[in-house]
Amino acid sequence: MAQSIISGQTHGPILASSEGLSFWGGVDPATGIVIDAHHPLHGQSLAGKLLLMPTSRGSCTGSGVLLELIQNGHAPAALIFREAEDVLTLGALVAQRLFGMVVPVVRLGPADFAALSGAASATLSETGITAPGLSLPLTPLAVTKLDLSDADRAMLAGDEGAAPQMAMQIICTMAALQGAATLIDVTQVHIDGCIYASPANLRFARLVADMGAKVRVPTTMNAISVDHANWRAQGVPPDFGLPASRLADAYVQMGARPSFTCAPYLLDTTPKAGEMIAWAESNAVVYANTVLAARTVKHPDFLDLCIALTGRAPLSGVYLDKHRAARRIIRITPPATHDDALWPMLGYLAGQLAPDRIPLLTGLEHLTPTEDDLKAMCAAFGTTSAAPMLHVAGITPEAGMIAPDADTVTATPADLAQIWQQLNPGPTQIDLVAFGSPHFSLAECRALADLLDGHHRHADTAVIVTTGHDTLAAARAEGIIARLEAAGVQIVPDICWCSITEPVFPPSAKTLMTNSGKYAHYAPGLCGREVRFGSLAECALAARTGTAANTPPSWLL
Repeated sequence: MAQSIISGQTHGPILASSEGLSFWGGVDPATGIVIDAHHPLHGQSLAGKLLLMPTSRGSCTGSGVLLELIQNGHAPAALIFREAEDVLTLGALVAQRLFGMVVPVVRLGPADFAALSGAASATLSETGITAPGLSLPLTPLAVTKLDLSDADRAMLAGDEGAAPQMAMQIICTMAALQGAATLIDVTQVHIDGCIYASPANLRFARLVADMGAKVRVPTTMNAISVDHANWRAQGVPPDFGLPASRLADAYVQMGARPSFTCAPYLLDTTPKAGEMIAWAESNAVVYANTVLAARTVKHPDFLDLCIALTGRAPLSGVYLDKHRAARRIIRITPPATHDDALWPMLGYLAGQLAPDRIPLLTGLEHLTPTEDDLKAMCAAFGTTSAAPMLHVAGITPEAGMIAPDADTVTATPADLAQIWQQLNPGPTQIDLVAFGSPHFSLAECRALADLLDGHHRHADTAVIVTTGHDTLAAARAEGIIARLEAAGVQIVPDICWCSITEPVFPPSAKTLMTNSGKYAHYAPGLCGREVRFGSLAECALAARTGTAANTPPSWLL
């Protein structure tokens, strides 16, 4: 069935991809050019194209990037998906509802999607899509009658003010898109839209804050784009520092806690198994569902705030048992030995093998990963897959949930060796070692200090750790920060590597090394640098010597 999600009229060339794309970290918000160095569309412009792809993937911030592209005239002419998609659809919905700007969104069945992908250009109207030799009638989005509470109806009617009304309108539209029949209460929200990915994020936040909006449930905030208290002293230009800090201030004004971390599972508000929450930030969503067995859809930026303003979310997706089951079993033959680099590589590989569905990883039952290993795995998985969780047999709490129609694929050490090659394209001279994507935990700070005790970073190699304020305070109280600083390590709160900019990011650095599979993927597009990837110990050694090994670790050979 060909379905119109957001109707409109346009004409343009077709740009088709068989692979999903994260707009944040994958598309330049100022130009519409694909910057994800690992994506088949790398270097191509999306502006004015009818973009066809199965669904989006990666970051929840893609909705903000799309809103900026729509507002600056570099957006695709239309978005055409084959699978369910929320992140970019929400960005287009906000552009339509709040700013009166339309980019049509369409969902096609597999056969129609394949047929249109082969066309050079197409014309889209409110009732159909035409291309040479092809005519596809469109049906409007079927609106399911929502079972709303009296409080929901009051907000929808505007009885609680303009901001809750706007928020409830968007939530109800997304509920229809997701096929939800009702809304649920959530106990907490984690806001991702506080990252200054583009001016559009600030425009949206200020528009809502100026309505007098206030959150109704406990709400934490993701890492932001500047060290809020120190960006001026760090030399960050005011034309970036001011709007970035004002964006954070807008969310604090609306009642959000200035936690400024991309790892909310490290806070004192960690949700319990079965708890209904509403988190944005892809790594946090995957970790919450996978490791904690809490329940949250991967909510797009902007929808996260709408849920915080109402305390309500559509009952859909992985809030429901039936959608938490694995639909692909990945039978892994692990290497005989390994180090901590195995886990982000497994997550990255699992995402490639299950880009559009929840997988179950088997063959790892004898291993004992730490919470930080699982954190790294979840972050890397969220980079290459659109799925909001994965299961690991014998390790994660819901690994017994398997769909009856799940298929099976295999993965070997040779596949992991290929991942290592993909994440290590850069030269071996290291100018920067980047730790903390996601934010470093207290245990990681402690482990790095142990590796660097009695040593100092190489004179030509900067070493930076990003972490949250809570972790920073605990590490300082334990004396860990003093040990790291004695080794020449710089500790930066509030920001993470996915939002860092020059001059906090050393301008002279040409090649960086990281133990994060997520950042190894995104860094070439985000900062334009060469990248090396390795374990925590390998990164610590590179910090001391200024060089990385040019061969895979021995356990991969």
